[in-house]
Amino acid sequence: MDQFFKLGERKSDVATELRAGLTTFLAMSYIIVVNPLILSAGGVPVSAAVTATCIGAAVMTIAMGLIANRPLACASGMGINSIVAYTLCGAMGLGWQTAMAIIFVEGIAILLLVLCGLREAIMDAIPVSLRHGISIGLGLFIAMIGLKDGGIIVANEATMVALGKVTDPVFLVGLISIVATVVLSSMKVKGALLWGIVIASVLGIPLGVTAAPTSIVAPLDFTTFGAPFMADADGVMGVVKALTTPALLLFAFSLMMSDFFDTMGTAMAVAKQGEFLTEDGKVEDIKPILIVDSVAAAAGGVFGASSITTFVESASGAADGGRSGLTSVTAGVLFLLAAFFSPLIGCISSAATCGALVYVGFLMMSEVTEVDWSDILEGFPTFMIIIGIPFTYSISNGIGLGFIAYVIVAAVTGNLKKVRPLMWVAAAAFLAYFLLV
Repeated sequence: MDQFFKLGERKSDVATELRAGLTTFLAMSYIIVVNPLILSAGGVPVSAAVTATCIGAAVMTIAMGLIANRPLACASGMGINSIVAYTLCGAMGLGWQTAMAIIFVEGIAILLLVLCGLREAIMDAIPVSLRHGISIGLGLFIAMIGLKDGGIIVANEATMVALGKVTDPVFLVGLISIVATVVLSSMKVKGALLWGIVIASVLGIPLGVTAAPTSIVAPLDFTTFGAPFMADADGVMGVVKALTTPALLLFAFSLMMSDFFDTMGTAMAVAKQGEFLTEDGKVEDIKPILIVDSVAAAAGGVFGASSITTFVESASGAADGGRSGLTSVTAGVLFLLAAFFSPLIGCISSAATCGALVYVGFLMMSEVTEVDWSDILEGFPTFMIIIGIPFTYSISNGIGLGFIAYVIVAAVTGNLKKVRPLMWVAAAAFLAYFLLV
């Protein structure tokens, strides 16, 4: 195991990797409950969506660990699942089989781009300052997710966001998880992020946030498996309709743009915590990561779980010491077990993971000193990425704003020679993406 996962070379050990895998799984476990609830609004059977979510995450996370050997975990991505349920199935009236076929098509398209080297080449064409901006923006985004899940920030019609009620049990559990994580990390306790989740979950029981399970074991339901190749209500196979309808192909393109750049940002964020990000902001051995992630997107459609993508919450496991694919395999096995024990896993509230995500966000802010803020070509586009990711609640939107800003600033400052050809391509693609969405 040490030789296969290169534990000694990466200054890790089995115990640390197992603990990091558990931390990552707990930080992501909310998806087991949330994804099926969202997909059910589009007509996907809840029990089948639970099975698809767990099995899909298990298979692709284990594949990531074995093939890429990095501490990255995969599951159905938030955002695209809402598009499937409320736009494709809701507003557009498509059957969920066709919606999953569109996910399958965009996943295959991304895979082809990876195999021909375009996805990796675009990552290499990104200026170093923008790479730092992506990591910083992801840090704020991760922290924002944690604060939202912990009830510490809430929606507000007048001010967009506001402080939650300090007497709210969810707020208290979120605050407990932050305090416990920071205190334990300051004391250099091994597994501080994991212990923060455990402590918050336990103390959440008397507060009514950590609910008792209504059952322990749930039967598996494979109804959605093979969804793209099923006929919808019109009697047409989903993948046929997706490939022969121009409007649906355009929708697949917009989803592909989101998947394409979300993973880029996530990989850089986790690489920073997992110590496989180079000094110039490049992710080591990125190609196998991108290949698995691309296959995962298509597999999400096949499983009927919506697009499966690399989760930014993987950074919590990396920050807790995960350095190899053993972290991923551990998280994947736990997802597999969760398919059978989903009612039990669902008891862990997202508020309990607040501290882990906020602490990871804090760690990622260190890169802010790497940017030359006195140079507007470096500083302003980087700033647009940093604020764009959390403020639009989208990794790809933030990256797109930064890319377009970089080209514009380069043009007006006479620095067009610094813009690599693929940056022009990426900026143009983002412009088209924003016009289509």
